[in-house]
Amino acid sequence: MFRSTILCCGGTGCHSNNSGKIIEEFKKQLKENNLENEVQVVETGCFGLCAVGPVVIIYPEGAFYSAIKPEDVAEIVSEHIIKGRLVERLLYKEKKTHDAVRALSDTNFYKKQTRVALRNCGVINPENIDEYIAYDGYQALIKCLTEMKPQEIIDIIKASGLRGRGGGGFPTGNKWQFAMNTVSDVKYVCCNADEGDPGAFMDRSVLEGDPHAVLEAMAIAGYAIGAHQGYIYVRAEYPIAVERCRIAIKQAKEYGLLGKNILGTGFDFDIDIRLGAGAFVCGEETALMTSIEGHRGEPRPRPPFPAVKGLFGKPTLLNNVETYANIAQIILKGADWFASMGTEKSKGTKVFALGGKITNTGLVEIPMGTTLRTVIEDIGGGVPNGKKFKAAQTGGPSGGCIPAEHFDIPIDYDNLISIGSMMGSGGMIVMDEDNCMVDIAKFFLEFTVDESCGKCTPCRIGTRRLLEYLDKITKGQATMQDLDDMEKLCYYIKDNALCGLGQTAPNPVLSTLRYFRDEYVAHIKDKKCPAGVCKSLLSYEITDACKGCSLCSRKCPVGAISGEIKQKFNIDQTKCIKCGVCMNNCKFGAIIKK
Repeated sequence: MFRSTILCCGGTGCHSNNSGKIIEEFKKQLKENNLENEVQVVETGCFGLCAVGPVVIIYPEGAFYSAIKPEDVAEIVSEHIIKGRLVERLLYKEKKTHDAVRALSDTNFYKKQTRVALRNCGVINPENIDEYIAYDGYQALIKCLTEMKPQEIIDIIKASGLRGRGGGGFPTGNKWQFAMNTVSDVKYVCCNADEGDPGAFMDRSVLEGDPHAVLEAMAIAGYAIGAHQGYIYVRAEYPIAVERCRIAIKQAKEYGLLGKNILGTGFDFDIDIRLGAGAFVCGEETALMTSIEGHRGEPRPRPPFPAVKGLFGKPTLLNNVETYANIAQIILKGADWFASMGTEKSKGTKVFALGGKITNTGLVEIPMGTTLRTVIEDIGGGVPNGKKFKAAQTGGPSGGCIPAEHFDIPIDYDNLISIGSMMGSGGMIVMDEDNCMVDIAKFFLEFTVDESCGKCTPCRIGTRRLLEYLDKITKGQATMQDLDDMEKLCYYIKDNALCGLGQTAPNPVLSTLRYFRDEYVAHIKDKKCPAGVCKSLLSYEITDACKGCSLCSRKCPVGAISGEIKQKFNIDQTKCIKCGVCMNNCKFGAIIKK
């Protein structure tokens, strides 16, 4: 029995910031002080508050230390572990009030969250199956195999209102029912962990922090539809997630929770891992299955849908990581419990990866129906540096931008679609007044053009033509006719592309046109970028506030600035490459961007 437990975040974000060295340093310091048998160090998954990582929490006090460095460890052990005194300079800013340490759930970042899919992330050691079992792990699988018939399981999932968390929002129970109803000698269960949206890391974090939740749900799904083999398709760029999945599969087999005759019930189910090479299109279900089969990842026409003819031509059930992460809790706590959260048509919670111009970047899980304002201001801590919120981009390259006029919109599937965006897998990128919305649309189109598999002409050629229009606009070379033609092309691509990724590729353009058309017009008619982002439309000017110090001239990489000491300097616009170095180095604020 340990008197103290030190939880260290072992997610990718904190790993990249030396959390591995921090863990080793804790073990070293505890051993040097003969405390290794009194204090345990546990490497967990992501706590969620990535902005202040690496994160360390020490129980039983619940002290939340943030932005820890390896050199801080000796002080924490000496002061907190040995002497019982909090190291206040390292405490998360909200964790201490007067003489008491606040509960983690009472901090602004966490108190409006409801963690279902993320319930064990940051709580357990993901590489220890015993800790998962201690938190009711595999109880749902046992209940299903010993007490329930397959149709009863599917009925519960239907009644819960769970919809696919991978982007489309298709009712999960209906998908399971279709797969069950299809008669076949062989069926498959697949997990889509090929998370490719820029700024999205929800699925990665669940696999890193709670891999057994996905394995248990896939086994339940296999029992429900009559499948005996599962595949987790995860991109190779997620090495920690891949390793922890492998460890979890090995442990589950050793405990008789995967493999032949699970727990003596006569049910067989095994899971293998297939690595993706990072192709965005392999997040589309038919392309994913094509890739698992060993072929180039390209989508197939539908119908037939995967529930009828999927992997290796057999009926296949495919859900993403977050969808599976909800299953065991629904089985244990009931459909009514899950349906009590969220809105009428969007039940439960949703995980978002919050990034961009936001104070608290990280992973959040909120009940469906929570307003965008709550996510940005209360949980996210607002837009930093006194800037104004401009828009939030959801759904990645398939989604759209939510402008400030919809700041109070309740977030659910139907509301986001109604304003031209979509839930997507859960990326949420926040933008402020310094972002150019034309440039944002161009960024996502560049991504789509690079990631198009090239199988269908509307996506292969159409998205490239869209990008060319956007490039002309950002360079001030477009006409209003180009703007009209670009909009028509968007709808052509949506109507004719082969797969969902191609059909949604124009969404960033259409949503920015819908809410920020004035910015497009300014680029075309006025030859100005209102946000001062598009370099071709910028110019830098030295004002009368110039003191003639010559620093700007000395820093200019192309020698475009000249003048006499103590006299106003000037910029040669024909030489200026608009890099902004002069403005960034001016100590007097004498250089402006126009």
